[in-house]
Amino acid sequence: MTTPRFYRPMLLLWTLWLAIPPLTAQQVPIVVGRMSEVMWQGQLQGKISLDTLADKAHLYGLGPLAYLAGEILVLDGRAYRSVVTSPTDMQVTATWDLEAPFFGYARIAEWQEQELPKDVNSLIQLENYLDQWAKNRSEPFFFKIKAWVDEATIHVVNLPKGSTVSSPDEAHRGLTKYPIRAAAVDILGFYSRHHKAILTHHDTNMHLHLITADRLKMGHLDDLQLRAGTARVYLPGGKN
Repeated sequence: MTTPRFYRPMLLLWTLWLAIPPLTAQQVPIVVGRMSEVMWQGQLQGKISLDTLADKAHLYGLGPLAYLAGEILVLDGRAYRSVVTSPTDMQVTATWDLEAPFFGYARIAEWQEQELPKDVNSLIQLENYLDQWAKNRSEPFFFKIKAWVDEATIHVVNLPKGSTVSSPDEAHRGLTKYPIRAAAVDILGFYSRHHKAILTHHDTNMHLHLITADRLKMGHLDDLQLRAGTARVYLPGGKN
């Protein structure tokens, strides 16, 4: 008997949910600091030094650079920093000499790989997809995506040195946006229904950073248009 078309997305999510075992302790993200303390209280200094993390194997993480001077992405044990060099250019450096005012990280050695449905191409569609996958889960989690993007927009924070901050508008002074077009990318995302104003903004359950496959551009992901049929999503699972 052929499964009716309108049942297939639900069946896919049900199958996916059954296939992923509970997260291990290492796979559950650790969150240091709070976004609200930076945006409203001006606590710009680093609250975590990444070079002090003892075990960097299979480490994943994201957050802004201390004093909102750039962005940080840790992808499978390799750390990247991006800083603004001009309105059209940035510099991406591989380094562990990094501090962040708020940051989430986890060690994930094994992932469950799935094809992302062809109708999941935007950030809104992606969040809806994850809402369904995580509806029976309470813990936050990281996920990653490898894909080809038709278009995306990322930003890099670039607060002028010596600035004080008491609101999100002040925190975003100097923020620079960069378009990404027709590029292979890696995306690391954090998902939680309980971390608004901590590691996600108040209007979303996700915080995502994107890095191009050539490692020349990296930043906080603001807008996304995936090329349909090219995306693989990796959800935490298996044994660490």
